[in-house]
Amino acid sequence: MNRDVVISGGGPVGLMLACELRLSGVDVLVVERLPEPDQTIKAGSINLPSAEAFYRRGMLPALDENVRQNFERIQEFLKSRGGGGPKPAMPVGHFAGIMVASTGVDFEDPDFRDVGPAARVVVIQQQAVEAILAERAQELGVEIRRSVEVTGFDADDDGVTVHLTDKTEETVRAGWLVGCDGGRSLVRKQAGFEFPGTDPAITGRQALVELTGADALPGGWQHGTGGLFVHGPMPGRILTVEFDGPPADRDAPVTAQELEDSFRRVSGADVRVTKVHSATRFTDNARQATTYRQGRVLLAGDAAHVHSPFGGQGLNLGIGDAVNLGWKLAATIHGWAPDGLLDSYTTERHPIGEWVLEWTRAQVALMRTDVRTKALRQVVTDLLRTGGGATYLAKKLSGVLHRYPIEGEHDLTGRAAPDFVFADGTRLGEHLQDGKALLLDLGDSIGETAAGWADRVTVLSAKCVSEPALTGVLIRPDGHIAWAHEDGTTTGLDDALNKWFGEPVR
Repeated sequence: MNRDVVISGGGPVGLMLACELRLSGVDVLVVERLPEPDQTIKAGSINLPSAEAFYRRGMLPALDENVRQNFERIQEFLKSRGGGGPKPAMPVGHFAGIMVASTGVDFEDPDFRDVGPAARVVVIQQQAVEAILAERAQELGVEIRRSVEVTGFDADDDGVTVHLTDKTEETVRAGWLVGCDGGRSLVRKQAGFEFPGTDPAITGRQALVELTGADALPGGWQHGTGGLFVHGPMPGRILTVEFDGPPADRDAPVTAQELEDSFRRVSGADVRVTKVHSATRFTDNARQATTYRQGRVLLAGDAAHVHSPFGGQGLNLGIGDAVNLGWKLAATIHGWAPDGLLDSYTTERHPIGEWVLEWTRAQVALMRTDVRTKALRQVVTDLLRTGGGATYLAKKLSGVLHRYPIEGEHDLTGRAAPDFVFADGTRLGEHLQDGKALLLDLGDSIGETAAGWADRVTVLSAKCVSEPALTGVLIRPDGHIAWAHEDGTTTGLDDALNKWFGEPVR
């Protein structure tokens, strides 16, 4: 059996990557050791780059329905606590448990570019994201094999021989192997990727439970004795953070008694956990692979970087990896990738992963319960409740500041493209669903320049209502701008086309 790509891991990152590859006609096999999707409580929101990725691939309606249901559940929970209204006021996020309200954010700041319909997608559980991606992958013809585990592999200059275990042992020959197999990645370990970082200092527990005695507890993140605790905003959701080192046994089942004891220690409340629907432990172990590629083996998601979940960046970081890698690996497989294209995956994504690790380390430091940290936390709280502080936090958490080091004179170069509005009523996101690059000819004067790349770059002649000064924009398949101009010329366009999409067909 021969495949272009084998992806180890069928979670959201592996599935997103598989979808991106299939859009480009790549033969991909996804193997997942779990027989069914993991229902353990995990991430509960996505940021703007992730929402835009779903929007640009036509999956926004599926997310919308889930978000609507989440808002209804949150509103129900708030009403049960004596709060809420017609529509709950949602914070923009938190830093070290310090909640920041959206009312303090200056959304007129120029960094908050027009993201279009994607802006309305925020609160959604990771399990729902995975289900939507699994359905999309099946529609695209991705083969997903569950209860199948990668047990080893042999990589050479021409490909990778992947050893699988199902009911019987099997060997698959593939051009490429991508490890999307989580923080304890076998692919990363066997390939010998360096994985430096910092050791854990906390034990966190998150669960969906049935409990009594918590009705009087305040909502949001609360600093208690020896740590932090959260009750809500979803019914039955609890979270504790204790600074007593990592758990002795990370893999042991999380019991109702363990959750109850931890919540009591931190909150001081006389709670009783009567039933556990879903529970997990986590730490602040923070590590990152020094490179995301070694020959024919690549890493994405938690296999490439691990950190605490504070700030909700893990799922988003992995989705960003998949969208960045997908079109570059497909171009390499199809033979038109210019030199260095696949290596730009590490160049572009590693700094964002590095920022997330530093961001989570800073939060853990500010969560400590000693008297000096408490004093510092009050200072940071005051800063975050200023207009500038709230806006800074919102920009960092939302992902609008993510920018790739792409050369170009225009300020848009390297940024994710705004969701341009065109005179015919359509928006940019509606024209990116096929996964190809797009050259916007907004002045009806530059489209012929891309004729040699017609198999890789779609030309769209349109009038832009939202950015009338622009005359041309070259948008990569991942939605980032590779070239933009305002003077009606094509200066630099040939160079950008060659750099990102290889030699033209003559």
